[in-house]
Amino acid sequence: MTERHLTETRFDSLGLLPQLLQGVEDAGFSNCTPIQAGTLPLALAGKDVAGQAQTGTGKTAAFLLALYQYMMKNEPLASRKANQPRALVLAPTRELAIQIWRDAEVLGKHTGFKNGLVYGGTGYDQQREMLTDGVDVLIGTPGRIIDYFKQGVFDLKAAQVLVMDEADRMFDLGFIKDIRYLLRKMPDPAERLNMLFSATLAQKVLELAYEHMNDPEKVEITPERVTADRVRELVYHTSNEDKIPLLIHLLKGTDPRRSLVFVNTKRVAEQLADWLNVNGLNAETISGDVPQKKREKLLGLFQSGELPVLVATDVAARGLHIPDVSHVFNFDLPQDCEDYVHRIGRTARAGKAGDAISFGCEEYVFSLPDIEKYIGHKIPLEPIPSDLPRDGFVRPARRPRKPAPAGRGGRPGGRSGGGGPRGGGGGGGRRQHGKKPAHG
Repeated sequence: MTERHLTETRFDSLGLLPQLLQGVEDAGFSNCTPIQAGTLPLALAGKDVAGQAQTGTGKTAAFLLALYQYMMKNEPLASRKANQPRALVLAPTRELAIQIWRDAEVLGKHTGFKNGLVYGGTGYDQQREMLTDGVDVLIGTPGRIIDYFKQGVFDLKAAQVLVMDEADRMFDLGFIKDIRYLLRKMPDPAERLNMLFSATLAQKVLELAYEHMNDPEKVEITPERVTADRVRELVYHTSNEDKIPLLIHLLKGTDPRRSLVFVNTKRVAEQLADWLNVNGLNAETISGDVPQKKREKLLGLFQSGELPVLVATDVAARGLHIPDVSHVFNFDLPQDCEDYVHRIGRTARAGKAGDAISFGCEEYVFSLPDIEKYIGHKIPLEPIPSDLPRDGFVRPARRPRKPAPAGRGGRPGGRSGGGGPRGGGGGGGRRQHGKKPAHG
């Protein structure tokens, strides 16, 4: 974290217990970020908190430290059984749940508490067995948690702490009924510590807070800009056929040690990765139907730097904390303005700088005015390089076309980003009026 990103409030001035200060030291932290400085004193005093802050601002450490301190200072219920967790942390995505668990392992290493991680897509029997054996802190996504809960694998009668992270995203993903169901199975809000964090404290989020929390204190850390201050944004107005040559040219002209390339459909992601690989750029794809084990392996390779380019649909736009992403490319401009902010928020995290490069192509440039209005500023326009090579690229072998799912109309795939240099295409699928292409 840069000095500009931090406050003058030090963790060792907050009255944290020695075991937690050791975890803070292990994590390399000294001074608090604004959201930590705003929420930790309240939560450590036992007050409920509803915090608003962008991703990458340190809110995970804030709620984990408060959670652990509360559990260390308050004895568990005398009647607590092994399969009754003392704390529940809900996250909207598998990736965010995994990241929270990893942070919990570092910050809570010296507390003696057992952290459990539950999410869909893998490890069903292992996770079930873990819950049966018992955990102190249960971290996971609502779907898999409620599955085990309804089977009676565990219950929440002894829960003392509740955390809802990225609450607005959980609304967006349709989890809110499941969340309300779980919260009704917990002790009364006055009998536990409750913390909610969200990128926006919209009315629907506040209603959830006031319904299931004990008079929470609002802490809003609102930047002057919707996008991070240190993101260098620019946009190229490009034809569809120039998109792939331009991306290859830009990647080869920079150091793509960790470059995220966002597209709007899984099909374009696969085709684009093929183009990059046969032209000397190591790239893989991540989308909604990539098996969880493969997804974790790819993210690990990307984080370590072994995989320099990751082509992703919006499944990766939120809930990921990947340090030192150097470049974010919007190969396809998103049609949702918030998706633009979430995408470019993968770089310039924790006060560092980063580049966000967008292609305003024939297919998706119509989104640009709305995006600029939403973020409150014009994105600087960059001219297409005069030396952009448009020939001499290796064309990948054509992937076999998968049949369209039964019952769905329209042409499979539409125009695809795999059309390639001088070959037309490059968009993310023909847009049907009033509809967005389905995200992976």
